[in-house]
Amino acid sequence: MSDNMLIELSQLLFNRLGIIVLFAFLITKLDIFKNYIVKEKLSISDQLFFSLLFGGIGIITTYWGIEVLGGIVNSRSIAIVVSGLIGGPMVGFGAGLVAGVHRMLIPDGQLTAIACGLSTIIGGIIGGLARNYIHDKNKKWLYGIITGVIAEIIQMSMILLIARPFTDALHIVKVIFLPMTIINSLGIGIFLALIQEIYNDRERAGAIQAQLALSIANKTLPFLRKGLHEDSANQTAKIIYDMAGMDAVAITDKEKILAHVGAANDHHKKGSFITTHLSQKAILDKKHMIALKKTQIECPDKTCPLKSAIVVPLMEKNNVIGTLKLYKTSSHDIRRTDIELAKGLAHLFSTQIELSKVDYQKNLLRKAELRRLQAQIRPHFLFNTLNTIVSFCRTDPNKARQLLLELSFFLRNSFQNAEDFITLEKEIAIIKSYLSIVKARYGEKINVHFDIQEKSCIQIPSLILQPIIENAIIHGILPKTGPGHVYVKIRHGDYVTFEIRDDGLGIEPDRLRRILTNPSTKSGIGITNVNERLKTTCNEQLHITSTKNMGTTVTFKIHKEMSYSC
Repeated sequence: MSDNMLIELSQLLFNRLGIIVLFAFLITKLDIFKNYIVKEKLSISDQLFFSLLFGGIGIITTYWGIEVLGGIVNSRSIAIVVSGLIGGPMVGFGAGLVAGVHRMLIPDGQLTAIACGLSTIIGGIIGGLARNYIHDKNKKWLYGIITGVIAEIIQMSMILLIARPFTDALHIVKVIFLPMTIINSLGIGIFLALIQEIYNDRERAGAIQAQLALSIANKTLPFLRKGLHEDSANQTAKIIYDMAGMDAVAITDKEKILAHVGAANDHHKKGSFITTHLSQKAILDKKHMIALKKTQIECPDKTCPLKSAIVVPLMEKNNVIGTLKLYKTSSHDIRRTDIELAKGLAHLFSTQIELSKVDYQKNLLRKAELRRLQAQIRPHFLFNTLNTIVSFCRTDPNKARQLLLELSFFLRNSFQNAEDFITLEKEIAIIKSYLSIVKARYGEKINVHFDIQEKSCIQIPSLILQPIIENAIIHGILPKTGPGHVYVKIRHGDYVTFEIRDDGLGIEPDRLRRILTNPSTKSGIGITNVNERLKTTCNEQLHITSTKNMGTTVTFKIHKEMSYSC
């Protein structure tokens, strides 16, 4: 008789389990349930919702139970333990309290009413406490089964401790322990597996949206790195509209619409002032705003097809500089993935806009560094050059005239040329003017040889070569006895490579180590400046090797994408 009863109970519980699994499958497909599940922190209203929901399910499964020997064989613990596992101790306690008190009060199965009611409350708390433990585990369903087994053991223990007469309680436990423990624990595991799919779907959707956001950000980078204005906003809005599947996309500053692409562009026009309360509130509160129906968008045009939207502020540091707005033409059509996409794009765009300011500051810094280098033309160089010209005025007026022209060309280009890049041809011309002036004073002591592979469209950062050659002459050639030579070799391929070699006095190792890092190092000011500008403009740097009394070699390279203008 006992075996037949056990088989019958197991069959009935499996039938109930099938219904519960079907219910779990359906409920986990509802957006409202998904939204509650994926919340990182449940509010008090959320906890109350879950408590009533799962407590209600617990009551229903109690009524679905089978009365056996003064007790009720049921699947109540599935809902109660699951409530704790997904909502925490407070939700587990709340759901357990609702279903547990109900179990104590119903007339059926009075032998185990108090014991089962108390164990239901304890089961919810156990599920809540287990939540923190299994939160970061991969196989949550397995830990759910284990939690279910513990909850059922506690319930059976409570029956043995409280229900009287003890012999009847023991008899009930012998009959119901195995089927309830196995089937209810299995039900908890299945329920958790279905809930885990919600998280998995969210992660997959999040990965897709993140990839989409990065793709959009990559395509908009060239525009937003130039700042937020009508042209960059229009290009950005078009890219989002084409890639994100929105019905309309708009970008504003704090006062006006900079771009609007898609539906309703006949009256949402760029240049018009922001009139919607939704956008103004997003700017004022510095947080995203969502409209799920047309009246919340507050468009004054009654024929406007836009019916739902998300507005996200664009930030520069902690200040709002505009908004990104994504629209749909259907009500209640802004989904969580749309919200995450909009927030992700706004964050990336804000970063790009901030970088545009950084680029602007870097550009100013580069120009300041160039002016600093230009200002390093030593006063005594001008004084000595003018003295040399004066001396030639008496002995060779034509030579003096030529030197004045060379000095004028050198100074005009050195002081006025503030572009980041100039042609190699022009840089060489400036160098040759400088060399004409120097050779007029020192004669054959200075000899500079150029070996340049022809390439008319090569461009280089301005005043990069001249300071290196000047440094080689002043600190390498002039202090040595007898004539000296400087060799300038330029080749091009994937990189344009530069080599400036002299046979001067060379540089001591300790001094060489300091030249590129300490701008106050004597004879290293120009070299340090050149090296810093080369790093900021071309992401390259100088390489210097030197041997005492043998000479110094300076090399660097510039990638062809930066150096070729044709």
